[in-house]
Order: sequence, then structure tokens, then C-alpha cells
Amino acid sequence: MTIAHKNLASGRWAEMTLAEQMANVGSEVERTISWRNKGNGEYSRLAFERALELLDLTIKSQQNIRLKELVRLRELLADHFAFDNEYSSTDESWQKYFYAFNYLARANA
Repeated sequence: MTIAHKNLASGRWAEMTLAEQMANVGSEVERTISWRNKGNGEYSRLAFERALELLDLTIKSQQNIRLKELVRLRELLADHFAFDNEYSSTDESWQKYFYAFNYLARANA
């Protein structure tokens, strides 16, 4: 897989707050949902890969803080967007989940 966020992967990501990181992951999740709803599976898949990439950077930058939650989040996202959605999550539930981080990131800016 090609690294889409080279600048962030080189260290800038770790300088962001967790809220900012999660808001950026949420932006890619929102793009995943939007492209899927528009019937563009390829763009949706690419956005999902970028979301996972950002989430992986978040996991690496947290130094064992919230690791369990972040790894579980990754599992649930993969289940919803790439597998059988055994946990029955919805697009709306993901939008609500990430909206809170968006709000927090902007409130602290």
C-alpha cells in the first residue's frame, strides 16, 4: 500500500492532539461513506485506506495511551467497510462518533 500522507507519517502527525488526529480520521471515514453512497466503490476504497493509514499513525503516536480503544476502533471500521458488518454499525453511527472529535478539535483550536 502506498503512503498517502507522507508529510504526516514523517512526524507531523504526532504533534497533533488526539482530537485533531481523530477528526482527520473521521474526515476520511466521511469521504468513504460519501463516495460509497455515490456509487464510486474505488474512491470509497481509497478513502477507507487513507482512514486506516491515519488511524495507524494515531495508534503509533499514542504510546500505549488508549491503544485498546484505538485498535478496537480499527477492527470495527474494517468490519463495517470491508467485511460483513457483524457488529451492525451504521454510517450514521460513524458520523456521530467522529463528529465529537471534530467539535473538540475546533473548540480547542
